[in-house]
Amino acid sequence: MFPGVVYALLAGFLGAVASSSAKLSLGADYLKGVCEMGLKTWGREDRIFQLDIESAPCDWLHIPLRLMCGGLLFTCNAVMWTFFAKALRLSSSSAQATVTTTASNFISSTFLGRLIFGETHAALWWVGISLTLSGLLILHGSANRESEPTVAKKNE
Repeated sequence: MFPGVVYALLAGFLGAVASSSAKLSLGADYLKGVCEMGLKTWGREDRIFQLDIESAPCDWLHIPLRLMCGGLLFTCNAVMWTFFAKALRLSSSSAQATVTTTASNFISSTFLGRLIFGETHAALWWVGISLTLSGLLILHGSANRESEPTVAKKNE
């Protein structure tokens, strides 16, 4: 049971990384803005780059970065499906693997959104995600009880 949970947690995390990669690769100008901010920060430490052409490398550099994020998207999706299939095989029920993967994906998406994009969520979002995770936890518990063998009563 334990290896199935580990694979399900990793599958959920990789799904969140894949969706973040998709947002980075298809997002309008996020990578270009990060590139410009990085060059400005680097230019402050080293006064050589204080020219007016600070953003010129970012005009073309965001394209290979987007392509790399696209490759990361496909790679993470492939590995995620592999881990999810292993979780299904090693778990006591398919519901357990699915619920664990979903919960892991929700939590990982929250942290990656905050870390990468600086996203913040309103209190109503936190209430909603708490109710969703509580429901998933109830499903997880009921899936465990259903998989336990029942003891047959002896007829006297």
